[in-house]
Amino acid sequence: MKPTHIEHIGLAVRNLEESIRYWEEVFGLQCYRVEEIADQKVKTAFFKIGDTKIELLEATAPDGPVARFIEKKGEGVHHIAFAVADVGTALRSVEEKGIALIDTQPRPGAEGLEIAFLHPKSTYGVLTELCSKPPAGQQLS
Repeated sequence: MKPTHIEHIGLAVRNLEESIRYWEEVFGLQCYRVEEIADQKVKTAFFKIGDTKIELLEATAPDGPVARFIEKKGEGVHHIAFAVADVGTALRSVEEKGIALIDTQPRPGAEGLEIAFLHPKSTYGVLTELCSKPPAGQQLS
């Protein structure tokens, strides 16, 4: 597995609207997409900086992973996501190297990407996401 670039940096926030205003007013960036991922209990907002994105994450339920993260650690950097050619292949590669997985199979993520997370206990405390575009004509359900 070799990442092609940092796909995005995920930031956990309490209030998506306030955070969007911050990024737009302070940095002059434009939020180009807001999306809710119901099964992950999160609402996201995206900004593009070069080839990298900033993803703001607001919990939509108190028992969701982002809500638990904020309760434990407060707002801030939640994860770093790397673009890879194929998430499934990348998962097999890192698992063979002894990395603990949160996701054993790719699942649907924001912006139509396939995603999977590596456990921070194996990645020096950094929640790591792998992302790839699904093969042409294929979509995860």
